[in-house]
Amino acid sequence: MSKSGFSLLFLALLHLMGFLFPLRVSAIRKDIGFLEERSCRTTVQGRYLISDDEGNVCDALSLESRTRCCPWKGERFSCHGCNILSQCCNSYEFCVSCCLNPSQTLLEKVVKVKVAKPATSGTYKSVFDFCAGRCRHNSESVVHENAYHSEFHHCFSLTSNASGANLTQVETRLLGIDVIVGSQGDSCDAVCKSRGQLCVMNKLSLLNQCDVMKRYMNCKGSCLASAGADQPAEVVEDAPRDLYPGACLYTRTQSLLSCDGSHQHTRRLCPCA
Repeated sequence: MSKSGFSLLFLALLHLMGFLFPLRVSAIRKDIGFLEERSCRTTVQGRYLISDDEGNVCDALSLESRTRCCPWKGERFSCHGCNILSQCCNSYEFCVSCCLNPSQTLLEKVVKVKVAKPATSGTYKSVFDFCAGRCRHNSESVVHENAYHSEFHHCFSLTSNASGANLTQVETRLLGIDVIVGSQGDSCDAVCKSRGQLCVMNKLSLLNQCDVMKRYMNCKGSCLASAGADQPAEVVEDAPRDLYPGACLYTRTQSLLSCDGSHQHTRRLCPCA
């Protein structure tokens, strides 16, 4: 047999073997995905309960040791023991859980909120950071620096100083506070003392809003921004014309708010307890 004939015969045999015994071709699939393992951040304040950053609340013994997450059971974003209007709760962990609900707190808003009052303070990096920070006891929950004005003293609301704030929410946050219109020329310290009470300094910011002042005062001549230590206040009717008689005054500088400020031509709006 010639060399070329042998080659043709060999190729024919290879073709026949491939037909009878097809080669198996295997490959590694690249579209197989793996479930990402849960990993949670949690609160550390409570002795018995823990809230994770997924909005779950559980007792400390139920926390999964590997993932640091609460088990997937019960209600997520629970507002148990919370007043939704005031956004205040009677327990820290449920405050954090309720706050984490996207319908309550939006990321684009909280990342603009400063962690503390100083201008150099940074802002919150996540909704969980905001909720865990805001729900701790804050100065607004305290009366006379040594007592809570309500059992609902874990609050996560975004402070609003703008006119048009939700009046129902403001009224709820003033529970336990007597809002008094003082006499002409009196400071809030004097107004509250005359009633056997003290001025609650950290509630002045709630009253320092036009919509709120109009609930307690006439504000006949409109509501104007001012810069005195006697705000929030109303200018008396017999004041000089250049002082805008009848107008209500509020300040845009929160640091000016004080209990001892007064002016001979204004009547102050005071929080007493």
